[in-house]
Amino acid sequence: MKNAVIQPPVLDQAFTYEGYVRFMDELLAQGKTTGDNQSEEMVHYTRMNRRRMERIHKIGKIDEDLRRLLQSVHDEWYWVVLTEPWCGDAAQNVPFLYLMAKENPKIDLRLLLRDEHPGIMDHYLTNGGRAIPKLICIRKSDWEELGTWGPRPRPAQEMVMAYKANPTEDFWQFAEKLHKWYADDKGAHLQAEMKQLIAAWAEGTAASL
Repeated sequence: MKNAVIQPPVLDQAFTYEGYVRFMDELLAQGKTTGDNQSEEMVHYTRMNRRRMERIHKIGKIDEDLRRLLQSVHDEWYWVVLTEPWCGDAAQNVPFLYLMAKENPKIDLRLLLRDEHPGIMDHYLTNGGRAIPKLICIRKSDWEELGTWGPRPRPAQEMVMAYKANPTEDFWQFAEKLHKWYADDKGAHLQAEMKQLIAAWAEGTAASL
């Protein structure tokens, strides 16, 4: 634990998922979001993300094989997620991580705002960027970091990387395509990737995707 990136006092201040959603609703009621950019555009994205999250709460389903795997986990874990309410990828993935964690009380989901924890975020960069959401799995018994997931399922990440390499359209046009992919996928790729990780973590094997 001495050299762990995430220390217990940080998690004492972290959100539960339910607390995160309440915080998001309180901000939106004030016409606000998180971070320094309080533009109407950013608040609008946050409001759209809240609707996306609510949709997943209503129709999101966990694959039966993944459900059994989650329920078979015997170790106690923290799932620490770096996120922000204005992030579209977080809105599409974090609710599914919540549904997964609900399957086993030994999985303790905690959320940290990325921009309030830059020192932690900078240990979990993706291609040099502060991409979110980012999940870090920590075994409670010895504070061993078992691995990470994020910021997106592989096909979505490939879409983003291809766009960045050759941006042939406006970013928000691309974002619409990305969110359509999420809507069509219904969490399937995320769950498939998490099956791989959870199986490894349950055996005490470090693994990341």
